[in-house]
Amino acid sequence: MEEVFRLGEINCPSGVLVVVDGGHLGLWSGERSPAGIDPAVLGIDDPATAAEVRDSVDFAVVGPDASATARGFDRQPGDMLYDVPASRAAELEALFAEHCRTAGLDARLEVVPGREPHAHRARRTAAGGGGGFLMFGLPVVAVGGVPRDRRLPVQASRVDFGDGIGPRWSEMSVRMSDARPASTVRLGDVGVDWARVLFGDAEALNDWRHDEPVDGLADVAFWGAAAEEAAAVFGAPELGEDGVRGRTGLTVPEAIGKARAVQSWKEEKGLRLRVDFRPHSHHWQVMRRVRASDVESGTVDIGDARLLCAMTGWGDGWFPVSADLDATGALVAVRVSFSGAGEGSASG
Repeated sequence: MEEVFRLGEINCPSGVLVVVDGGHLGLWSGERSPAGIDPAVLGIDDPATAAEVRDSVDFAVVGPDASATARGFDRQPGDMLYDVPASRAAELEALFAEHCRTAGLDARLEVVPGREPHAHRARRTAAGGGGGFLMFGLPVVAVGGVPRDRRLPVQASRVDFGDGIGPRWSEMSVRMSDARPASTVRLGDVGVDWARVLFGDAEALNDWRHDEPVDGLADVAFWGAAAEEAAAVFGAPELGEDGVRGRTGLTVPEAIGKARAVQSWKEEKGLRLRVDFRPHSHHWQVMRRVRASDVESGTVDIGDARLLCAMTGWGDGWFPVSADLDATGALVAVRVSFSGAGEGSASG
């Protein structure tokens, strides 16, 4: 039996909705080239690998048969090939040329000078009818035609998947209208590495601050077997999360100092304790609300836009995103499906 829950509301002043892993928005380049993103944000500290990422190439598929060739080549969605490592660019060009020759198609690859910013990718994808694109290899979905002038409800359906799994989300959806869907279009997949999905306005994401505090403040949180002992030593109250103690509203230098002190104390004593430094960023704001929510969802406002982040309930994976359209072709809903996750499409 399916239960429907209201997760919250979004609004999308640009008319372009992006569905993305909310934990990876530190990678979003906005209007800047992705080449300006520090590979360390990707967890890359090897110099050779970092150079590969920095020197990656974006290709546009051009020519009379561009669309047909891109579909047949089937490396990435759309008529673009993003984030190709520098060392593989020549090989890819040769494979593409061979594909064109074999299929008798007239198309070629052109290097995009300076790489294409992620905001441009979202707008390009939306203008083409909606679909997917890559952000440092992570699948992201964008779709246009979203109402700009009102809040849009975000719902989730919960189903009991039976023994060993139990009740979990089967779907999340942003509802544009109450019209009856006349058709459904598969847009692509959203790739999730942080167990959460964010629905956000494409232009608002340009002002997203993932790790940098918006108010200059930060919190320190810790939990684990030694949490009570640490709380007594450092005078840390409960933070409203189950078993979590810490200090809130510190200046960034104070919070860094406190986090280092707790971490050093834990290591010296060999105790089991997790320590978390939480700058008051947009990511922190929305995740604070997610943690306090019975349905594990939260919103954050950036300018005139409201964005919503929710935990998948399935952990990580690639989850299909679809658009429901009415008889005129207008957008009725954008849906993320988790119904196949119990069959191995996602991992915890």
